[in-house]
Amino acid sequence: MGKPSGFLEFERKASQKRDVNERKNDYNEVELGYDQAQTKDQAARCMDCGIPFCHNGCPLGNIIPEFNDAVYDGNWQYAYELLSSTNNFPEFTGRICPAPCEASCVLGINKPAVAIEYIEKSIIEKAFENGWVVPVVPKKRTGKSVAVIGGGPAGMAAASQLNKAGHTVTLYERADQIGGLVRYGIPDFKLDKSIIDRRLAVMEAEGITFKTGVNVGVDIKAGKLLEQYDAIVLTGGSTVPRDVQIKGRELKGIYPAMEFLSQQNKRVATERGKSLDLAKDHQGKAYQNGELLATGKNVFVIGGGDTGSDCVGTSNRHKAKSVSQIEIMPMPPASRAESTPWPQWPMMLRTSTSHEEGCERAWSVNTKEFIGDENGNLKALKLVNIEWVLENGRMVMKEIEGSEKEYPAELALIAAGFLHPQAGGLIEDLGVKLDNRGNVDATNYQTSVKKVFAAGDMRRGQSLVVWAISEGREAARAVDEYLMGYSLLEAKSTPMITADYVGL
Repeated sequence: MGKPSGFLEFERKASQKRDVNERKNDYNEVELGYDQAQTKDQAARCMDCGIPFCHNGCPLGNIIPEFNDAVYDGNWQYAYELLSSTNNFPEFTGRICPAPCEASCVLGINKPAVAIEYIEKSIIEKAFENGWVVPVVPKKRTGKSVAVIGGGPAGMAAASQLNKAGHTVTLYERADQIGGLVRYGIPDFKLDKSIIDRRLAVMEAEGITFKTGVNVGVDIKAGKLLEQYDAIVLTGGSTVPRDVQIKGRELKGIYPAMEFLSQQNKRVATERGKSLDLAKDHQGKAYQNGELLATGKNVFVIGGGDTGSDCVGTSNRHKAKSVSQIEIMPMPPASRAESTPWPQWPMMLRTSTSHEEGCERAWSVNTKEFIGDENGNLKALKLVNIEWVLENGRMVMKEIEGSEKEYPAELALIAAGFLHPQAGGLIEDLGVKLDNRGNVDATNYQTSVKKVFAAGDMRRGQSLVVWAISEGREAARAVDEYLMGYSLLEAKSTPMITADYVGL
């Protein structure tokens, strides 16, 4: 490495953030831009560790020590070449990935891990600033055509790689813009949507055709797709939200988190000059519950994950009266739990930028009932504290006697994740098999229908954006091999240790 003693000399310093009182009043990115000198110091912390376990932690297999070394040496363009060889969209992962690579960093055994995510973001922003990110048009086309159905990061990655192989690619998206949950689920204060647009401009210049507002299976039937294209890649995501079926669920004021978040993202896009249909959601369907705003309301977010955190940040910007986030599972420990030793993804308490802006958090809490007023509107939540006990070899939930209490609430947002893709429509028409979780069954990315492939959350189940990109890349390679009998696309190396980050 460029500075073998760097990890002894420099403390970890990741992205700096705007002041809380400033950022709560807008939807601009919370994190400030990179500092070149700071990035070089952080790259110097990368150890000459012999076996880089960060490779195992990263679902993409990013070549982390090498691009850190290049940054330290000031060879930013080479660092970009290394990073882009394994990651199609480091500008996404550099902003919204929880960085499983850092959880596996060898330095992280007894010191704060190398700030890999910050370095990654610095590299790609430096590359865009210097004009290194340019369209690369294939010199020769194969004559094969591929339809990618679903415009999220898995579909974008698959389309990018298939186009690189020389195939003619059309990417279909039923919403009015490409990006999937990165576009509609991630708030602009975490990832400004101009970041997606500049990447799409590059991809379009490379020859990829984007068709938005097209609900494949309805506007275009499956049979026509099978006739028109040599291969199809399903990347429609996991779109059926997990609900809570308890008394009072029918009251007005209880909504899925994604409906709340996608509406706000559309508002921001419209304010910034986009011409969008504010009556339709991120799936291209009409909003069922009208305009959702947290302004002046007592808000409860049910679910302790990242989506819930995004609801917290958005509610704060709406100027909610109060914001609370509740989680049914116990509060994680402040540091890595013994059950998840290094280099595994650690079970531990995480505090997001949204939590920093103001939020009451509670764990081991169960929602027993939604309470309404005489007009059918939500007015309160009945909550009860619980404990988890071991019975007959499994953990079960027990209510704590006397802990039941009602809390005023006019808005409840259900952020409990997603179950599986929509089973009807295109999936049913194509006749592909589903697994026991309701996801598309696709061994080596190929479904039960020979020319149909699947990737991302639709195949894997709800997961991380970094996994979606990885899935899209791997599916593209499988399609390329199917069409050509071989593939020259980059192959992901086999990790040293099996690690599963589903559900993070």
